[in-house]
Amino acid sequence: MTGFPGSPRVARGAIIGLDLFNPLASVCAFQYNPDSLSRTVQPSMATEGGSRHEAMRLNGAPVETIRLEAEIDATDQLEQGNAQAAQLGIHPQLAALEMLIYPKSALVIANTILLATGTIEIIPPMAPMVVLVYGARRVVPVRVTELAITEEAHDPALNPLRARVQLGLRVLSYNDLPLEHPGYHLFLAHQVMKEAMATLGSVGNLAGVAGGDLRLL
Repeated sequence: MTGFPGSPRVARGAIIGLDLFNPLASVCAFQYNPDSLSRTVQPSMATEGGSRHEAMRLNGAPVETIRLEAEIDATDQLEQGNAQAAQLGIHPQLAALEMLIYPKSALVIANTILLATGTIEIIPPMAPMVVLVYGARRVVPVRVTELAITEEAHDPALNPLRARVQLGLRVLSYNDLPLEHPGYHLFLAHQVMKEAMATLGSVGNLAGVAGGDLRLL
């Protein structure tokens, strides 16, 4: 970040795991925003071979997948004399990311005890609700489908000091979540925002197609 007084303040993206029992366990703000973010949006259309009246029908929101790479580095914290960075490196930041795809250990222990006593049938634990925040106009519920960590530097105690993290995410829409889930409404608000942005872009594009002399009224 530049020290020039007129430079804009850059927002930081984040991956947040929302858990009622441990709300601070998985708050992962990007130390440096990714240089690139790739998205694949696959439409959810009617199946092939159906009625010709169904060819243009949408089954719901498209399936969107996101891939990004983020960098985590303890250099600045070490230069500032940060005690946690000196003792643990970036272990806490990496652990916060990994907790997005781990069941809670307390629940695992409790289920193991109940299973051993034959008390209940074990149901797989629910993952925390994960939210990608990438600017004010992109706040969406996601599921982590891939997490790859490359540790590039370590201290004498083998604590990681620098790492690159590759994340694969699948956006969860109202097709995937029940009505009472907060992610259902979060995605719906995201779509409303996208519709407003599309309207702004379409008006400008239509003027260009019309040769720059477009009059709507």
